Amino acid sequence: MISIKKPHQIDAMRAAGKLTAETLDYLAGFVRPGVTTGELDRLAFRFVTERGAKPSFLHYMGYPASICASIDDVVVHGIPSDAQVLEEGQILSIDFGAQLNGWHGDMARTFAVGSVDREKQRLMRVTEESFWAGAARIRDGVNLREVSRTIQEYAEARGFSVIRDLTGHGIGRQMHEDPAVPNYDSGTGVALKAGMTIAIEPMIAAGGYEVAFDGWPVRTRDGACSAHYENTVLVTRDGYEILTATEERHA
Repeated sequence: MISIKKPHQIDAMRAAGKLTAETLDYLAGFVRPGVTTGELDRLAFRFVTERGAKPSFLHYMGYPASICASIDDVVVHGIPSDAQVLEEGQILSIDFGAQLNGWHGDMARTFAVGSVDREKQRLMRVTEESFWAGAARIRDGVNLREVSRTIQEYAEARGFSVIRDLTGHGIGRQMHEDPAVPNYDSGTGVALKAGMTIAIEPMIAAGGYEVAFDGWPVRTRDGACSAHYENTVLVTRDGYEILTATEERHA
């Protein structure tokens, strides 16, 4: 069942989204060679709990950490560890959610660890750009399929593939709500309505779109690098609002 949020609920989601974004902005300053993903996880936990919130992912369906830290060919759900030391030239996707006063924010960014090669830079750039291309289609009454198709077309036209076994999702009082938000044209879609809140999260691969997983983490089957870019988005009558932003962003 798709939930249409009321104004006071949207305000609560703005607060949760802003804290989510502030946490990821904070973590960005620590992404460098020699830092462990376990350290990043502890930093995130401390930052969000000191502000009266909870990490959305911690213990969700048994997940053992506050962030997902996914390196190179790991698409999502990389489990942080003190044994996992960041190395020059890697790319690191951090997926993070915060629950504040019963409402969730969810976002992801991919970071360069030190200097990365041009192909990884391009992968990160196209992944982010595909998000904004899809977001530009959002407004009340538009079929979600148009957003999904636009993301796919943007990424594939630039030589990348769209992971298909994982999708975005509705979000609100629950971390995952209806509807599913594919990043490719799945052939079906629901009509967007003002007041819907959805997490749009392109996961784009430099190789094929097939993945291999048996629990956590999820990797590309061919070992190619993958990048991840996500925001929690409010559908408005004439466009959208990014809820996971430290400053308001509308279109």
